[in-house]
Amino acid sequence: MTDALKRLSDEGVAIWLDDLSRKRITSGNLAELIDEQHVVGVTTNPTIFQKAISSGDGYEQQLADLAARKVTVEEAVRMITTADVRDAADILRPVFDATGGQDGRVSIEVDPRLAHNTRATIAEARQLAWLVDRPNTLIKIPATKAGLPAITETIGNGISVNVTLIFSLERYREVMDAYQAGLEKARAKGLDLSQIHSVASFFVSRVDTEIDQRIDALGTAEAKALRGKSAVANARLAYQAYEEVFGTDRWSALESAGANKQRPLWASTGVKDPAYKPTLYVDDLVAPNTVNTMPEATLQATEEHGGITGDTIAGTYEQARADLDAVEALGISYDDVVQVLEDEGVDKFEASWNDLLKSTEAVLERLAPAEG
Repeated sequence: MTDALKRLSDEGVAIWLDDLSRKRITSGNLAELIDEQHVVGVTTNPTIFQKAISSGDGYEQQLADLAARKVTVEEAVRMITTADVRDAADILRPVFDATGGQDGRVSIEVDPRLAHNTRATIAEARQLAWLVDRPNTLIKIPATKAGLPAITETIGNGISVNVTLIFSLERYREVMDAYQAGLEKARAKGLDLSQIHSVASFFVSRVDTEIDQRIDALGTAEAKALRGKSAVANARLAYQAYEEVFGTDRWSALESAGANKQRPLWASTGVKDPAYKPTLYVDDLVAPNTVNTMPEATLQATEEHGGITGDTIAGTYEQARADLDAVEALGISYDDVVQVLEDEGVDKFEASWNDLLKSTEAVLERLAPAEG
């Protein structure tokens, strides 16, 4: 074992676990990861919950009670998922207190079927914050066009937000603008800006997956030389945008009023291509004031093999831009890639949510008490 996770944390990268289940909570595993592997936060998404609840571990009694009450499947899923998030938030509360609210956070996502409905997303965010009822919760809102005003309104209501499914640099800048607009609304209402936090989840590995697939279709040596370079380049340029936006006069005015920077969060950091080192999207994205949310396999790989050598983003912007330009020169459209990834991301989470509803409904029907 190395002490790579400690070195990563010391470099200013908050390590969050991209997974949650009731078994992980009740077995003490989550507490162990916090104590022993420098984990200071948890992210969830519809796919994670679908896998956890479908496994059945630890959910039987609650499902039986919900069946007896004859609740709708939507209500059952929300009761189950918010219970897990609430319990995880309680386990992470000491971290939250020790870091002044920056870490010790647990994220829960709005219903992915609302991704293109601004008003419903705002209402869902408010409802989730009320249901979980923990100060160390982040409500996840996807960075769709409809999501942007929902981010502003939710932040303006004093609710902390994890903006998810960000793939493009342009959209990321829009997200940072939406966050600042929300803080300006909150300030106008007299809310305490120091209590509002946000992260912007910039997805990494899926960019390589999509672009590498297009590179492989071209099949030339010139094209293949660019495999595995796009995701890191894209993320590094996102950090450049972060530095620019949070160095403006607009931001300075908010910071003077107590506002917290919206940290970049590297999401989708498990490699999809076995040809790449399993810690690629950890080792190559080290920079201060960032978050890396990892599946457990990536967390373990980093602990055992992580090559943490200090800041690996500073001084890379020119090369990162050159790498993306070289891909564009092959005829692979960056704008098309990021739009495809956003559309697919929403569709995948919606499919997982629908699978979760179906599997939960089947269990509720099986456990429903006999009439009479």
